[in-house]
Amino acid sequence: MATPIGNLGDITLRALDVLAGANMIICEDTRVTRKLLTRYALATPSLPYNDHNARRVLPKLMERLNNGESLALVTDAGTPLISDPGYRLVEAAIEAGIPLHALPGASAALAGLVLSGLPTDGFFFAGFSPPRETARRRRFAELAAVPGSLIFFESARRLAASLSDMHHTLGDRPAAIAREITKLHEEVRRGTLSELATHYAGAGPPRGEIVIVVAPPLAREIDADALRAALTEALAELSLRDAVAQVTADTGRPRRDVYRLALEITGDEPTQ
Repeated sequence: MATPIGNLGDITLRALDVLAGANMIICEDTRVTRKLLTRYALATPSLPYNDHNARRVLPKLMERLNNGESLALVTDAGTPLISDPGYRLVEAAIEAGIPLHALPGASAALAGLVLSGLPTDGFFFAGFSPPRETARRRRFAELAAVPGSLIFFESARRLAASLSDMHHTLGDRPAAIAREITKLHEEVRRGTLSELATHYAGAGPPRGEIVIVVAPPLAREIDADALRAALTEALAELSLRDAVAQVTADTGRPRRDVYRLALEITGDEPTQ
């Protein structure tokens, strides 16, 4: 049996019972997990499983599971499998017919969404954005038309640049920056993408782990001339696909109509 257990800072009695009864605790960093085990006098052995050793360790974990051992997968913070290699272990366990149980803990992505004050009835978790500007803007353009709030993880040193690229690609949407969420020094700053980009460009990289939440696209009425002007401006800086995605998100007009107009402006033939 494999059991993913959430944020070690929000331990439950059930989680402690599972940790005590497991044959092995699989963790990101044994030094971090050892603090918890020492605090609760747990003697269960632990083994590191992270981005650096996942390929090498996974076969050994599957061998233990196939031999009937019980493994508990934990993270240093947040929820297992969210932007970590734990999903590969879960995937392998499912393929082998090994039963799984989840003990959810705090999730920075969901907590950030709740505290953002932005719509929660529909959302898309996009993980970390590409480190380079061109790829990052392309990724944001792909997400521009998603009809829900967008949730990102981001490194502190790239925060200002990412916010600037979001503003450029998604428009000046409402957004929120959740820092050190679910931890002792959590902080939430709200504003438009342009306001937040300006703030962090001046203040410098904040400390801690960062969650960015961006509001859904706002549909607005736009006449034919304004639509053509907006699309012409977007095509001057973006590829046809990215320009169509951005203008669709900004205006709320049907993508097929925006795409047809883009082909008219550029003189391209429609793709099959």
